[in-house]
Amino acid sequence: MAQLSHKKIILGITGGIAAYKSAELTRRLKEQGADVRVVMTDGAKEFITPLTFQALSGNPVSDSLLDRDAEAAMGHIELARWADLVLIAPASADFLARLTHGFANDLLSTLCLATNAPIAAAPAMNQQMWRNPATQENALTLKQRRIHLLGPGSGEQACGETGPGRMLEPSELVTAVLRLFSKAAAPAEKLSGKKVVITAGPTREALDPIRYISNHSSGKMGFALAKAALAAGAESVLIAGPVHLSTPEGVKRINTNTAQEMHTASLDMAGSADIFIATAAVADYRPETVAEQKIKKSADTMTIQLTRNPDIVAAVASLPDKPFTVGFAAETNDLISYAQGKLKNKNLDLIIANDVTRSDIGFNSDQNAVTVISAEKHQSLERASKEAIAEQIINIIASAISEAPKG
Repeated sequence: MAQLSHKKIILGITGGIAAYKSAELTRRLKEQGADVRVVMTDGAKEFITPLTFQALSGNPVSDSLLDRDAEAAMGHIELARWADLVLIAPASADFLARLTHGFANDLLSTLCLATNAPIAAAPAMNQQMWRNPATQENALTLKQRRIHLLGPGSGEQACGETGPGRMLEPSELVTAVLRLFSKAAAPAEKLSGKKVVITAGPTREALDPIRYISNHSSGKMGFALAKAALAAGAESVLIAGPVHLSTPEGVKRINTNTAQEMHTASLDMAGSADIFIATAAVADYRPETVAEQKIKKSADTMTIQLTRNPDIVAAVASLPDKPFTVGFAAETNDLISYAQGKLKNKNLDLIIANDVTRSDIGFNSDQNAVTVISAEKHQSLERASKEAIAEQIINIIASAISEAPKG
C-alpha cells in the first residue's frame, strides 16, 4: 500500500558517510508512492554521486544555487514551493549549525529558508560532535522552531567509536515520515481516553540459580505497540519480560521475569484496561521444581519435569468484563489456521498471525509482516518496520472499537 502517494518530498543530502543510506531511503520513499527530488550539498557529492539519486528518484538532482538555467525561473523558490516536506538525511553538524543561524549560502539551506513545508532532519555525526554543547544548543533551537529532529540513533560509528550520532535506518525514517504526514488525520484522538495494556518480550523459567528456559523474543513489537498506543492518545502500560529496550517516553512500564509474574501483573492491569494486547512470547511450561544450587553435570542424560504455565491472554479474555483482547500467534507452519483456532478457543477479539520461520522478520528483527485476523475477516500487513506495523495495528484496533455495538 503506497501510503505516500502524491506526496512531494525534497530529500536534502549533506556531507557524511551516512549519505550512502540515503540511496536506500530514496528507494523506500518511492516505494511508498512519494515524488522525491534530491538536493545535494558539495560535501554530499564527495561521498556519493548525483547520478545514483537521479536513477533512484527518476528526477534530476539539484546541487547548485547559481544554476543559470534553473534560476531563470527562480528555480530555488519554485522548488521550495513545490515541496510537502523537506527531509534532510543525513544532516551533518555543520548543516544543523547553518540551519540554526539562517544561512543561505547553498541551495539546500536556501530552500529551508524559502519553504513553507515542514522540515525534518536526521542528524548524523561523530558521537562527541553530537554531544558537544554547541550542537545540543542548536538541536534545541531547531526543535523550538518546530523543525523535526529524527534521531540520532546510537551504536557503532564509522570512526570506530560507539555512541549517539548514527543516522536512523531508512526504514525508521520512512516510518517517521509517515507519522509526520498522518498527523493531519488527528491520530492522537483515535484512542483518547482509553487505557491500553501490552505484554512484551520473553519470560524466563528458572532451572537453577543460573540457568533458565526462554526464547528468542526481543520485545521490539510490543514496545512499538506501546509507543503507537500512546501516540494515538491512550494511556499506555507495558508489562515487559526481561529485555534490554528503553521504555518509550510517556509509557508506564512494569518489569516481570517469569510467566507467573507476568500473569499476575496482567490480571492486575486488565481490570481497568479498555484494550489488552498480548505480544509477549510466554513460556508454555516451567520446571516443576527449581534447584537451589547449580545443577552439576553428573550423567549423560537428565530429565526435567515441566508443568504448564497459565495462559495469560486466555485468562484476560475470560474476565467477566473483559477488555478488547488481542493475541499474537507466532507460528512455524499452518499460520492462518492455527491463528484462527486460537482466536476462537481463547475468546479473542483479534489475533495477529506472525510467521517466525522467516529470517527477515519477527524475533530480533526490526521488520515484521503480519496478518490481522478477526471472526469476520483477515488483513495482511506487508513487510515494514515494526513501528510502522504497530501503527497499522493500533489503527485497526481503534476502528474495530469504534465500529463495535454500544452497550
